[in-house]
Amino acid sequence: MTQSSDIAALAKGGQTNLFGFVLRLAARIPFLFIAGRWYGAEALGVFAYAVIVVEFSAQLATLGLKRGLAEQLSTTSRPHVDVVWDAMVAGFVASAIAASILFAFPQAMFPNSPIVGFERLLPLTIFALAASDIALAALAYRHDIASTVRARAIVEPWTISIAAFALAFYSLRDGLILAYVLSMLAALIASLWPLLRSYGLPRGWRPNPVRILKLAWRNLPMAGADAIEWVSRRIDIAILGLFFSPAIVGIYYVAQQLASLPQKLKTSFDPILGPVITQNLRDGNKAAVAKQVRQAGFWIIAAQAGVALALGIPGEAWMGLVGATFVGGTGVLAFLLAAEVVAATAAVSEAALIYVARHRNLMISCAMLAIQAALSVAIILIMRQFALPPLYQATGPAIALMLALGLASIAKARLLSRLLGAPVSPWRWALVWATAAATLLGWLATLIPEWSELVIGVPVVLSVYCLIIWYRGFGPEDRMLFKLGAGKKS
Repeated sequence: MTQSSDIAALAKGGQTNLFGFVLRLAARIPFLFIAGRWYGAEALGVFAYAVIVVEFSAQLATLGLKRGLAEQLSTTSRPHVDVVWDAMVAGFVASAIAASILFAFPQAMFPNSPIVGFERLLPLTIFALAASDIALAALAYRHDIASTVRARAIVEPWTISIAAFALAFYSLRDGLILAYVLSMLAALIASLWPLLRSYGLPRGWRPNPVRILKLAWRNLPMAGADAIEWVSRRIDIAILGLFFSPAIVGIYYVAQQLASLPQKLKTSFDPILGPVITQNLRDGNKAAVAKQVRQAGFWIIAAQAGVALALGIPGEAWMGLVGATFVGGTGVLAFLLAAEVVAATAAVSEAALIYVARHRNLMISCAMLAIQAALSVAIILIMRQFALPPLYQATGPAIALMLALGLASIAKARLLSRLLGAPVSPWRWALVWATAAATLLGWLATLIPEWSELVIGVPVVLSVYCLIIWYRGFGPEDRMLFKLGAGKKS
């Protein structure tokens, strides 16, 4: 694969990725509106804490195969369908272990609330989450990103939104949890169907425990890196649950859900970035890998910064859509959005480091997580010494996340640059000019009524930002991202 076709493949994935982001935004707002206005901050806080425990368990159960499967498929001589089903079996066994632990100790999911109703069903979603992630990773190896967008940006969020609305008439206590279970099952079906169409069923394949154990063992460092990246985005909720009431956790959760939208821009590039990087590493083409990291990194940072401005400047208006109670979380939203932009360099560098220096990458990630946890607690305690209001204190974990991710970005980019013998920084000065202009316009937009701030102000801010990036930051290869048919072979 030539460098131009590599960039074209990334561009094709990026096109689908940008489309998927718009769909995610359209689907996420209705769920937050329903959950905030109908179920309330306290119920949302209980739900949020339980979900992070389940999703962390599912993250471990994938055994790093969301990214590691690309390496397995690119270096094996076995039929790819057999490798995929080995991965599915490994994920199923790990999911069974994780679900059994949570069934035995449900207090891990609900530490501050009684366990009645359908709460015990929640660990079943671990099977659906892990299997869906592995199936979508297998499809992405064949450059099928559309299935990921369909499952994660259409089926999953719209199912939980519609189900949360309908189940509110059944139970305001169990409605959110039941809606979440239904959304995970729907996403699983949307993932397995294209997998079967693409790979088919294995012929002559038998589960081999030794081979599957080796697969799991080989992926441990990658699983650790994935788990740490995931924990870094959720440990703030866990810490908040120890220091604050469920209502504060619920407000923070809404801000986190909005702020996580820019992160999806990066994570959706992983499926297409992984195969392209592994294929060039197999060919010994380190310069091409560095170029791909720079290219994808700039696309991600440019998109994340624009989204962060559109969500952050009118933050009060966005949070107010969910309910007046949630407006107090606007400061949290601003710091979390800044953290996502800062994290982009670390995230894209890690996409290559997990293949060329997986243990050193894991050490940097562990150090980052320790710094984040320590800073989170320290900032909360310092704010308490000054008797600041609880919602001010709740910004502590968001500030800590931003600082820790900034350090990780510097460390991982420098390490990867040294290993590849080429620069990997995606930074371009056009980002500064575009951000400055959009910030000025955004500030002016906050002076008009909230409804017009969202309907008129946000499109204007994004338009100005995109125009400056297009004319001052984009080169010919960057514009492939918006060229129809990018990624098709000539």
